[in-house]
Amino acid sequence: MHVEERDSLILDLIGKTGFVSFKRLEAAISASPATLRRDLDRLEGKGVIQRVRGGARLVGDEAGERTDVQSLAGVPFHENIDRNRAQKEAIGRAAAALCKPGESIIIDGGSTTLQMCRHLAGLNLQVLTNSLHVVSALLPQPGTRIAVPGGSVFREQNIILGIGGEECMPRVHAPRLFMGAAFVGAQGVMQADVVLAAAERQMIDRAEWVALLVDSSKFAAPSGSVVCGLDELDAIVTDADISDLHARMIQDAGVELIIA
Repeated sequence: MHVEERDSLILDLIGKTGFVSFKRLEAAISASPATLRRDLDRLEGKGVIQRVRGGARLVGDEAGERTDVQSLAGVPFHENIDRNRAQKEAIGRAAAALCKPGESIIIDGGSTTLQMCRHLAGLNLQVLTNSLHVVSALLPQPGTRIAVPGGSVFREQNIILGIGGEECMPRVHAPRLFMGAAFVGAQGVMQADVVLAAAERQMIDRAEWVALLVDSSKFAAPSGSVVCGLDELDAIVTDADISDLHARMIQDAGVELIIA
């Protein structure tokens, strides 16, 4: 493959989300790792891209100069909030019941994790969240302390994320993380967008105990960017419509299954 062809493929892959991981480049382009590194160095020298940890991004992403990067692959929040609403509300209630008064928790952005918030009043929690929806839901609770990460606001999901996978989460440690997902399968927990997957990985690294909050529809036709393996979870909270096959998959992975 000629240099010009590789450059075109690299820029096309980065252009889809504003960032591409080095592993993704290795899988997509027929070239040695050394050759790909030289390609990235050359493109960075031209001022087209910027090398970052684990991959590369287009120049200007960190300042939010590319408006097309300020959206993520997947279903926009306003379209997702009312899907399976009753199941999500039950899941949120069951997840909130797992919290202990006064502890620190992380709540990932999502239409299911949002349903926890109304049930957290009076627990005097310290909550770190990347979701502006979660922030708005918790603000009326005087005893709940709220922290948010740095980064850019993605309007369609109303969340704050670092572009290009950079470290934007505060250096905190929380006993519990409650996260959502686009899909769940034997491959693990998945998101539709690599940027969101990278941000959720940072959250997992800060928690002692991780719960996944998903309604049973998320187990259908899974595909996407893998956030973590099932065996990295401690619990999955879902609804009673989960199939026996998927319930066994969860239990075989050594994960607690909680039916809301």
